[in-house]
Amino acid sequence: MAEQERTRTRERGTMETSGYEMFLRARKEFDERQQTGQIVIKPSDREYQITRQGRMFYYLNGMVFKDTPLQEWRVFTQDIKTHSGKHRHQGGFVIYVIEGTGYSVVDGERIDWEAGDLFLLPIKPNGIEHQHYNLDPTKGCRWIAFCYMPVFDHLASEFTQMELSPLLKD
Repeated sequence: MAEQERTRTRERGTMETSGYEMFLRARKEFDERQQTGQIVIKPSDREYQITRQGRMFYYLNGMVFKDTPLQEWRVFTQDIKTHSGKHRHQGGFVIYVIEGTGYSVVDGERIDWEAGDLFLLPIKPNGIEHQHYNLDPTKGCRWIAFCYMPVFDHLASEFTQMELSPLLKD
């Protein structure tokens, strides 16, 4: 008896839309960005924005700037003229004070800081309400914040704006 050859043919739909293909494409883009993405970000590469929290300058923000490695990080500076907006989230931010003196009100408690200080916004399950103040509005007051978004997302951190920056109220 001769062996019978059996061939099975089926049409495949476009694999581009499958979740697995999207994952593979995203990983490839991630790997390429890690190897070839912009690794020095100069102030001339970005612009200040007036936001609900105040005057912000984003160095890293994966939602806006897709050409850098370390897309998981949010890094931004904030210039505080008088005070920032007030908001609440679960915390997990590291803030380095670049210039000026001021304080933050964190869950009703005043915490003073000055240039050179490292201010840690701890992680709290019910969130931390906070607002930042410049003690001398005639002088600059600026800090830079670092947030690792996978931790922020893992905490299911919410953002609730409690009060707008005075820059938006004027």
